Amino acid sequence: MANTGYGKRATGDEDPHADPDFAHLCPRDREIALFVDHLEDGHAMGYKAIAVEHPRYGQQAVRVSMGRITLAGHLRWIKEHITAEDNSMRWVTRTYWSRTRRSAQWWAEFVRERRGRDVTGRYQPGLARVEETEETEASEETEATEAQAPEAVRSEADEEAAEQPAEQPSAAYQALAELRAADGRMPLSDGDCRSLESLAMEWLTRGASTDDITRALTDGLPPDVTNPGGFARKRLESKMPPKKTKPGQQADRRARVTRVIMACGLCDADERTVEIVSGLCRECLAECELDGPVFTPVPETFLPGPRSGGGLPGADEVVDITDRVDALRRAARLGSRR
Repeated sequence: MANTGYGKRATGDEDPHADPDFAHLCPRDREIALFVDHLEDGHAMGYKAIAVEHPRYGQQAVRVSMGRITLAGHLRWIKEHITAEDNSMRWVTRTYWSRTRRSAQWWAEFVRERRGRDVTGRYQPGLARVEETEETEASEETEATEAQAPEAVRSEADEEAAEQPAEQPSAAYQALAELRAADGRMPLSDGDCRSLESLAMEWLTRGASTDDITRALTDGLPPDVTNPGGFARKRLESKMPPKKTKPGQQADRRARVTRVIMACGLCDADERTVEIVSGLCRECLAECELDGPVFTPVPETFLPGPRSGGGLPGADEVVDITDRVDALRRAARLGSRR
């Protein structure tokens, strides 16, 4: 797997898996394309990493096949220039994979759409496009189901909910409710506890304990507290502990894609220095076009076995060239080479 935010990334809106997938590719390229298609999102897409995983082909074979798969419209390397709100900038390289064969025009439009995307950390780390989480999709599906549910179904659901045991109070609520026992001047009502529960919960998420909440709300109390709920709210807000941060953790800064360019899938050169044709530079393009077995006929005289005389006197006679050469060497007293 690649580092978080990098590696294989689907373009979306793809055709489902089917038997004719990659049928337009040669056998080796089709096998490697199928292999890549079944890799998990986020898997490293360098030809060396894939060659390590593939059971049949080495680095050079995978490299050339990846180039041809790119030319066929299934793969693109795109460099995105990220600018954060503190004016810091960096280039990142994304690898986009499409099971569906895409034209060069489609990929060009895909690149243009990347520009301007918000990549703040609240989205999936490193992504250059917003992706909904499974929780969001599940909640939307639940809301849609409830909106379409008939009244009878809703009433049954309400009855089932009424039959279920009451939910246990949270630790934050319990800490507020026990203030009465800790100090009689802070008798919070149920309504006070519920309205202050979110503030007390924030204390707990920042690393405070329930004892910390109790001490903050009971230490140094005046002789008479006329409004315990308001007094508790003011102390919870004014004495809120700082947020806990992990070592090296930084707050998310808003960031946006300000420039997008194509990069060669094999050598990482980009449009700033070379011309990119269908996802490859000219040099890598020539390498992929020239790769493959080249058939060169072998002259008959270099093959074993009897061969014809090739237009010489007695051409109709079948002559064993090896025996003929040995005979000539013996006549010249050179001895046989056998």
